[in-house]
Amino acid sequence: MSDANPALLPAGLHDLLPPDAEAEARLVETLMGVFAAHGYDRVKPPLLEFEDTLLAGSGAAVAEQTFRLMDPASGRMMGLRADTTPQITRLAAHRLGRAARPLRLSYAGQVLRVHGSELAPERQLAQAGIEIIGGSAPEADAECAVVAAEALSTVGVHGFVLDVTLPTMTPALLDAAGITGAAATRLSRALDRKDAAAVTALADHPMLARLLPPLMESAGPAPRALAALAAAELPPTARAIADNAAAVVRAIQAAAPGLRVTLDPLEFRGFRYHVGVAFTVYGPGRTGELARGGRYLSANDEPSTGMTLYPDAVRRAAGPAPRRPRLFLPIGADRAAAATARAQGYATLAALSPQDDPRALGCTHILRGAMPAPIEE
Repeated sequence: MSDANPALLPAGLHDLLPPDAEAEARLVETLMGVFAAHGYDRVKPPLLEFEDTLLAGSGAAVAEQTFRLMDPASGRMMGLRADTTPQITRLAAHRLGRAARPLRLSYAGQVLRVHGSELAPERQLAQAGIEIIGGSAPEADAECAVVAAEALSTVGVHGFVLDVTLPTMTPALLDAAGITGAAATRLSRALDRKDAAAVTALADHPMLARLLPPLMESAGPAPRALAALAAAELPPTARAIADNAAAVVRAIQAAAPGLRVTLDPLEFRGFRYHVGVAFTVYGPGRTGELARGGRYLSANDEPSTGMTLYPDAVRRAAGPAPRRPRLFLPIGADRAAAATARAQGYATLAALSPQDDPRALGCTHILRGAMPAPIEE
């Protein structure tokens, strides 16, 4: 027999206990309620799909994070989703291919990844998100950001920042300068590390030497970064990226003028399937990433955009949720009074034996006659 502790779980996996499990479930349903109020229809894709469909298109970007197993029924390889967005693109292209565009979909569920990160070691994550399929206007990107911000505010998260990045800007500048291969890799790594000295040393092309330092320094509040982009003499492809980013930010600020928005023109980390603006929502203090999203191409190259919220991080940022009062029902308690109490928001715990202790069961109230009464300390 194994001597392993039966409570030991694989790295990156954990149990969620009371009251946190209930708090997260209620939080997810609140988020989904905000999404529904904005016209997003809920879908529920399966945890597992055949590997060749799960990892097609945008799914290829998460192939290294996908657990695989053999389906004993068909003999085909299956993948356990590491991100929900590729599944939404499949649904939109095939099951909902004839639905009117733009198509607004929402989802909530768990994903499992092969590896966590240093900052986020969890491998099983809850996700709740929205996708707009078939909308190419900057207003579509803005809507996803604004609806996500509203959802966060609704569950009690405040002081968060929406960070806008342009994953295609750096590749566009390197391509315009003819920088490829190992030289492009070295310069990209220096930009990724925000190593100004290395960028200056490696950017030996005149255009890059002129553009990269001021664009690196402009990262921060969106107005400052957009001003730097507007003043820069960008090649045509990069100019189109910058103009689109400006349109998205304007639409966000028009819809949510109080939302804090930052912009980093040269940041390119994230899922490789992003083809336009990308978003990261950072929570207050040290709560980290609350959401990620951005522009991508769905199946059949449909222009699409979305935002995924991480309920476990959102729950931590929102702080402790008030727990519903717990009402102890003595043996023989009035059933109608108990039903009324549940309708008023109490959780009722019926005594199963005369020895049941309401305090030990965490009850805050006891039913006396037809009325809940607080249990004295």
